[in-house]
Amino acid sequence: MFCRRKYCCCRGMQNGDITAEEMKNKMMQGAILIDVRSRQEYQEGHLPGAINIPEYEVIRRIEKEMPKKNQLIVTYCQYGGRSRNVYRMMKRIGYTNVYNLYGGLDLMWIILVIKLPITEYKCNGR
Repeated sequence: MFCRRKYCCCRGMQNGDITAEEMKNKMMQGAILIDVRSRQEYQEGHLPGAINIPEYEVIRRIEKEMPKKNQLIVTYCQYGGRSRNVYRMMKRIGYTNVYNLYGGLDLMWIILVIKLPITEYKCNGR
């Protein structure tokens, strides 16, 4: 059986991808979390402390909002595809300490594996 998600974690980990446990460690080191989903998705629920810079706004906003290119940053989205694209964009323009949450924000995985609360999450049946 094949995954039907548009963006999915079935591709296997690539350079720059980190697991949920690694993300937890990066957060304890002061990482900035960037949620690259749409504003609506972000408002429906996001990781505590995450800032929302939707994928389609990254080129316009990232250097203004994250001027230190060596700042520890973790990108995430719902399934990992959009955040992987943002990770690549950021690497291309010179960010040196950026990572992508492999597999994205799979609600049950985040809650069960690293026990992080999801801020005001409203299940939409996925």
